[in-house]
Amino acid sequence: MQFLASLRILRPHGFFQKLCSFQQRSSVSASVPFFSSTHVHPISSPHHDSSSSSSSSSSLQSPVQTICSIVLQTYIRQPHLRFSPSKLNLDMDVDSLTHEQAISVVASLASEEGSMVALSFFYWAIGFPKFRHFMRLYIVCTMSLIGKCNLERAHEVVDCMIGVFAEIGKLKEAVDMIYDMRNQGLVLTTRVMNRTIVVASEMGLVEYADNVFDEMSSRGVSPDSCTYKSIIVGYCRNGNVLEADRWICEMMERGFVVDNATLTLIIKAFCEKSFVNRALWFFHKVTKMGLSPNLINYSSMISGLCMRGSVRQAFELLEEMVRNGWKPNVYIHTSLIHGLCKKGWTERAFRLFLKLVRSDNYKPNVHTYTAMISGYCKEEKLNRAEMLFERMKEQGMVPNTNTYTTLIDGHCKAGNFTKAYELMELMCNEGFFPNICTYNAVVDGLCKRGRVEEAFTLLNKAFRNQIEADSVTYTILISEQCKRADMNQALMFLNKMFKVGFQPDIHLYTTLIAAFCRHKLMKDSEKLFDEVVKLGLVPTKETYTSMICGYCRERKISSAVKFFRKMSDHGCSPDSISYGALISGLCKESRLDEARQLYDTMIDQGLSPCEVTRVTLTYEYCKTEDFASAMVILERLNKKLWIRTVHTLIRKLCCEKKVAMAALFFHKLLDKEVNVDRVALAAFITACSESNKYALVSDLSERISRGIS
Repeated sequence: MQFLASLRILRPHGFFQKLCSFQQRSSVSASVPFFSSTHVHPISSPHHDSSSSSSSSSSLQSPVQTICSIVLQTYIRQPHLRFSPSKLNLDMDVDSLTHEQAISVVASLASEEGSMVALSFFYWAIGFPKFRHFMRLYIVCTMSLIGKCNLERAHEVVDCMIGVFAEIGKLKEAVDMIYDMRNQGLVLTTRVMNRTIVVASEMGLVEYADNVFDEMSSRGVSPDSCTYKSIIVGYCRNGNVLEADRWICEMMERGFVVDNATLTLIIKAFCEKSFVNRALWFFHKVTKMGLSPNLINYSSMISGLCMRGSVRQAFELLEEMVRNGWKPNVYIHTSLIHGLCKKGWTERAFRLFLKLVRSDNYKPNVHTYTAMISGYCKEEKLNRAEMLFERMKEQGMVPNTNTYTTLIDGHCKAGNFTKAYELMELMCNEGFFPNICTYNAVVDGLCKRGRVEEAFTLLNKAFRNQIEADSVTYTILISEQCKRADMNQALMFLNKMFKVGFQPDIHLYTTLIAAFCRHKLMKDSEKLFDEVVKLGLVPTKETYTSMICGYCRERKISSAVKFFRKMSDHGCSPDSISYGALISGLCKESRLDEARQLYDTMIDQGLSPCEVTRVTLTYEYCKTEDFASAMVILERLNKKLWIRTVHTLIRKLCCEKKVAMAALFFHKLLDKEVNVDRVALAAFITACSESNKYALVSDLSERISRGIS
């Protein structure tokens, strides 16, 4: 910074002359020549008289003057450097050139010979490691070009400095120096700031790029579409789609439109994070703003919709694509087949597959066959999957590792591990080696069948073959430990997962939280929930429901209510299970008014309470002899659910010897339904006999007889 503070551009030549004078005074070359006389040749320069140049003796020149002469001579002999001075070929010993001499040469050449000659030497110098990261060289070159009023080339050097110093992790230092040079005459432009933002985003320093954007605004530099695009790309590559969403909206508010390549990246990033609807909204929004989607844009959006299972929307987009003149290719057809299979519509997928087979333009490839095989495997139609597998090989296509893994996974889910092992051996014979996905499929299948030791043996074999576990492997192992209630082992695998660089997703955290809640370890569940929020993951309704159930088991109803109300903070809507868990908890604490209010809210939102919730709430009112309130709760149900609930309630009341209340419900039941459940009737008769309430049985029997006749 002191170096910059000493620069004054009031008279450009004065600074350069002082710099050269300083170099000449500090040089020791008066006694030790820097170059031999054979290196110096007479030259003809438009800036100098040729006779005066030839009359100077090279032995009397300073090292800086000697280098300047060689640079100028070489520059004149290479006409292609007039417009692009980046490939100067100097026959010079770079090891003998000091850093101080290099900056003196740049300053002298700019002052005496012009910007292009100075630039040619600058580019030659930074081609060597010795000078590439010498910041003063960039500073002097920039200030020299500003002194020549060549701002365009000065910005070119600044752009170069940003990229070069980013290579060694010193982007921020380079940018700080650029800000300081502004006080010495460097004009900050959108181009310079955009270059900084692009490099920062490519390095993953998106937050820093965000700060640079704020610096632009504070210094009066107007951002353009490239500015926004660079930050959006950075956030998309980091997977932070929420921030990307904010920047996209701001960009569109200013009237800027993304290009096709950026749109593809946005679609891919948002679909990977399950924000498919938002991706589709952007797709249609930029179309309305004037961007014409290309085939890749359509393909990405259709693929994202199919991955989520929104096949109808995918076909609607396909029709739009065809209307706009684009023909679907095999990749789009493969995405549609995959989407149909994911929905369980394998027969529709197969019809589309046959369309490709019969097509003259597009034929199914290995990915298409794999998608179709996957669909049949999910439906456990393994004979058809095997048939397609053989048909594929008959067509001359070589199944890849993914194809084999898909078929192996299908056999493992069906419990046919013998066939799965045969396919793994066939893979090796065909030159394809099982990867971690293949092992995950077999290990997961073995664990689900209770063959855990065999699964661990197979996994150890994979590790011996230098195959490394991925996040799916750890998810399988942690889930298995949760089933075994070995929470210490589960946490050990979780810590190891973090150490090797994998971050658990929200579904794995939910599995762990649910396991801790089942064992009433709510403090551990709370820690995991807080960790989820700190990591930027979004808790799902399953995550919240697990916490609510856990607190209700511990009779910490206030905490359960608190979490229930927090669900909306993360965009979660409670389902019937969430409501049911809290209603059951409130009933256990005899907080019937709150439970009743929740029950009514659930019904109003169109949710159907499960039988446990219906019976639990009505039974609690029965315990307080409040028959009227119990009946009001039941009246909101349709006839089928009403009858089913009353039958269950009668059996429960009979088990508790509350036969009088059971008789009231039985008579209400006969008002709606003549056919009485035999199990409920038997339970009622037994309870009345044990309680010596024979009159209740007699009244009921008489009414049943009248109803039958």
